Amino acid sequence: MTTAPRAARASHPHGVLLTLQYDGTPFSGYAKQTNGRTIAGELEGAIATIDPKASTTRGVSRTDAGVHARGQIVAFDSMREIEPRGWVLALNRALPSEIAVVQAARCQPGFEPRRAVKSKTYVYRILQSPTRQPLLESSVWRIPYRLNQIAMRDAAGQLRGEHDFRAFRGAADTRQDTVRQIFRIELAPAAQDPRITELTVTGNKFLYNMLRIIAGTLVDIGRGHLPAETFSRAFSSGLRKDLGITAPAEGLVLEAIELDETGGDHWPPVTGAETSEDLAALSVDEP
Repeated sequence: MTTAPRAARASHPHGVLLTLQYDGTPFSGYAKQTNGRTIAGELEGAIATIDPKASTTRGVSRTDAGVHARGQIVAFDSMREIEPRGWVLALNRALPSEIAVVQAARCQPGFEPRRAVKSKTYVYRILQSPTRQPLLESSVWRIPYRLNQIAMRDAAGQLRGEHDFRAFRGAADTRQDTVRQIFRIELAPAAQDPRITELTVTGNKFLYNMLRIIAGTLVDIGRGHLPAETFSRAFSSGLRKDLGITAPAEGLVLEAIELDETGGDHWPPVTGAETSEDLAALSVDEP
């Protein structure tokens, strides 16, 4: 049973800003649903064990079923005066093993992190292997044939800058504003395994399934099923049919979110700035 950190009930709410890491494989996405386990549902359940009167959570990205995150940002308000370190350790005891709070900070009550986003970075990992790889299958899209990496990199370059990405979205996305800006897009071998190609994309915001459609189209270009000018054609037509397949969810990771406001009193501190007290707390309080 989780024991909440000792803390007095405050006379006014305190804002808490969390950074989450999770394996999305067993979940029906980030957003709460009535018919499946979700990241938000598990997180709010854990928060309720510490403060039953805490607000609902305010997440930045509604990642899909099966999509992972290394840097999801979530805010909520609590009437309990708990240090960021206390939130990290107590929540991690209450959360399932697939979800972890990797950092907590103070923020203003009512802070809406989604409105403070400067950029989001996603990484999509493609494994080229003719055989199944059990230790990797839940975190990559395995392709059993060779891909033309040069053609894929050349095509990816067409996505940089500001474009109308209305063709690059799933049918469930009915937003009228479909102009997005891609700051960075790269295709490179993973340092830990050269069989894995990492597609890294940083942009101001993204449409529903946009990253997975980009990844799937690049694979179709790499295997010679689509021409090099595919992206240019889709920008002109605005039609989803002019692009390739939607890549599976398991290869996608929300890597990082950059905010205008990052909160204060972070714990753990920025990597490299830990004190001996912080390191001792990590070794004693977390198994």
